Amino acid sequence: MKNFEDHLADMQTDMVAVCMEYVNDRADDIYIYCSYEPEMYAFDVFFRINGKTVRKNKLNDAVSNEQYNVSLDRQRALLRIGNENLKQIHVKCKEFGKEMPTEIKLHYEVKKNKLEGSYKYELVYSNNKELLPDHIFDAWFNEVKS
Repeated sequence: MKNFEDHLADMQTDMVAVCMEYVNDRADDIYIYCSYEPEMYAFDVFFRINGKTVRKNKLNDAVSNEQYNVSLDRQRALLRIGNENLKQIHVKCKEFGKEMPTEIKLHYEVKKNKLEGSYKYELVYSNNKELLPDHIFDAWFNEVKS
């Protein structure tokens, strides 16, 4: 019988797998951002490919010899699946009596097959009228890029 950590690992592994599929298994690093603050789920991702840190819609900026499919439909599908995984994490948190993280940042190093995560449990943006999940995601993207 699976414990909470097993379920969490499965859902995070699925998030990584979906992101790897999105980049045709050609990323060096995957950075996944998940956020849940009362009744709002957010999921986004960016990648390091060929030494370049790029958003999901800019994958082609990192390659010269091929083109990625970064259509809006494909991006929406990626975000939808990520959000579904995040909602499933919330379901499992409730089921096991665990607190739902307000923020999850995952970094997957492809060559090392290594997944690291950081988790926050206090409100990050909903108590600030100026801040949205996109702002947190953008700040993390800029931090990793520089």
